[in-house]
Amino acid sequence: MRAGLIAEKIGMMRVFTEEGEHVSVTVLKVEQCQVIQVKTKEKEGYTALQLGVGTKKPRNTTKPLKGHFAKADVLPKRKLAEFRVSEENLLEVGAEIRVDHFTAGHFVDVIGTSIGKGFAGVMKRHNFGGLRASHGVSVSHRSHGSTGNRQDPGRVFKGKKMAGHMGDARVTTQNLKVVRTDAEKGLIMLRGSVPGSDGKFVLISDAVKKTKPS
Repeated sequence: MRAGLIAEKIGMMRVFTEEGEHVSVTVLKVEQCQVIQVKTKEKEGYTALQLGVGTKKPRNTTKPLKGHFAKADVLPKRKLAEFRVSEENLLEVGAEIRVDHFTAGHFVDVIGTSIGKGFAGVMKRHNFGGLRASHGVSVSHRSHGSTGNRQDPGRVFKGKKMAGHMGDARVTTQNLKVVRTDAEKGLIMLRGSVPGSDGKFVLISDAVKKTKPS
């Protein structure tokens, strides 16, 4: 188990493979991803790396974080995240991880915050079919219909799919293939879509359900 990367979502585009195949990719940018803190079993009880990415003005950083970054001897970062790693994959504080940490053909898992949709009905939120378009249905065509049972149990079960807040939640997309990387520009291109809107940060790590390439 090794560390991942913190990347900023730039947007989507298309590329052509050497075989001439058209592939839709999501472009992610990694800017100065450095190790801020090393956590060990002796001190914290587990092994992990805290990474930081991007740059931030010191005047926009709180005093506790200023001290935290000063201890690591790095400039203030825009985003911090922690990755669990095995002991043999621990890195030194200040070490930089570049996009060539992953190679073309590598499968990764991406964690991000989905785009918020606000309060949504059951047809949009849970793909309900809605009620009939005519013949007795009045002013409730997009409602969810009955939610309960009879006198037994006489209540609505917890977890019932109903209207409510949609999106703006932590989402993990698994088994995305790395199509291309550009170490000079700090870009990594993944096949398919990545959760979140453009400009937001996502966490990239080795795919759990795929074997790592040699």
